[in-house]
Amino acid sequence: MKILQVISSFPPAFSYGGALNVAFGISKELVKKNHDVTVYTTDVYDANSRLNYTVNPELMEGIKVFHFRNISNSLARKNLSCAPTMFFSLKNTIKIFDVIHIHEYRSFQAIFVHYYAKKYCIPYIVQAHGAVLPVFEKQWLKKIFDAIWGNTILKDASKVIALTKTEVEQYQIMGIPKNKICIIPNGINLSEFQNLPNKGEFRKKFHIQNNDDLILYIGRLHKTKGLDLLIDAFYELNKTTKSVRLLIAGPDDGYLSVIVNKIQELNLQNEVLVIGFISTEEKIQAFIDSDVFVLPSYSGFPVTILEACACSLPIITTNKGDVLEWIDNNIGFVVDYDKDQLCDKIQRILTDEQLKKKFGDEGKKLIIDRYNWTKIVSDIERTYESIAEEF
Repeated sequence: MKILQVISSFPPAFSYGGALNVAFGISKELVKKNHDVTVYTTDVYDANSRLNYTVNPELMEGIKVFHFRNISNSLARKNLSCAPTMFFSLKNTIKIFDVIHIHEYRSFQAIFVHYYAKKYCIPYIVQAHGAVLPVFEKQWLKKIFDAIWGNTILKDASKVIALTKTEVEQYQIMGIPKNKICIIPNGINLSEFQNLPNKGEFRKKFHIQNNDDLILYIGRLHKTKGLDLLIDAFYELNKTTKSVRLLIAGPDDGYLSVIVNKIQELNLQNEVLVIGFISTEEKIQAFIDSDVFVLPSYSGFPVTILEACACSLPIITTNKGDVLEWIDNNIGFVVDYDKDQLCDKIQRILTDEQLKKKFGDEGKKLIIDRYNWTKIVSDIERTYESIAEEF
């Protein structure tokens, strides 16, 4: 099949988990299955100019990637990027594709695809990546977008992909009938976790003692992620446990100054490390050298949870936001959004080696059995084929 993936940003642009890495993972696996995969994206979050790739694609692991110039990278947010040249390119190319996969439907790219897909009767799928409902920041802007374009983009899709049962309900709230919704979770590439680094490499690089317990957060530094709760829980834990460190890694998304101020107010500068963006190699090293991965709040299906599981790392999260029902008491804990409960469960894992090993082993088994791209893309492939047959 000739498949077009449409997304606002794509490697080599940086990202933690989220739509970018999911689209890349899906595309790589589709190529392995001998499909012809093209990606239309913008140059947002990409430090290097890639204008020449609007004419001749960049070949990335068999994927043909076209980067179109975003109007203003200095002001853009990923979902609000706009590359007008993509609109004109779609006019000339869209008819060659059997199916289109739109990632993040609240985007100008989705508007462009919808227009020409309807005009030329090309089926498309929408995957919202945990952002079905207009919640959190910029709610009013998202509601305006939905009223003008978003609702129609969803309604006209042949299928929509939900990551969880929660997201199925969210699509239904948006008016999508259940027979148009398919549940397909995220996954990871198991080959990337076959030859794991030796323990101690990350700790050595960031001067963390081997006998210190290490709590890890990796993700965007954003107000919706619950980092204030994590720091408060760590503060309580640090009152009684001195050989413990908290490491916060990820790109700033408007919340770094708040985190830094809070750490200073609680006098935790020596115990909490905020290190910003780290490479994929460093991320895996961090998973290997940590004792527990804490993600206080999330939406959708975070890839970082799967990556932590692949490294046999226990998970702790809360019931604020979306919830993956297979986490609690299987690979870790899900607690109320409460600093004392979070502190208690962190302490329990840090002090119970048998429990920590059990959660770690179960997490790795779960990835091998269920959440790898080989299995998941087979479901996506069948979905593509079923809607292509209808056109």
